[in-house]
Amino acid sequence: MTRAASPRTVLLAVGELLAWWVALALLWLVLITTVDTLERIVGAGCAALGALLARAGRRAVSWR
Repeated sequence: MTRAASPRTVLLAVGELLAWWVALALLWLVLITTVDTLERIVGAGCAALGALLARAGRRAVSWR
């Protein structure tokens, strides 16, 4: 049987992912020299993947 996630838990997870995404996207923008549309798309995708991996890694070591 699976537990339904509470709205607070979902909100905290989304907030954490958004915070990681913003931090990683800003880091990407700081490190590139030219900012064009393709690099923004690639940066957003890489930041999203990094945010998912960062959350998974944090959950793996926090014993939850």
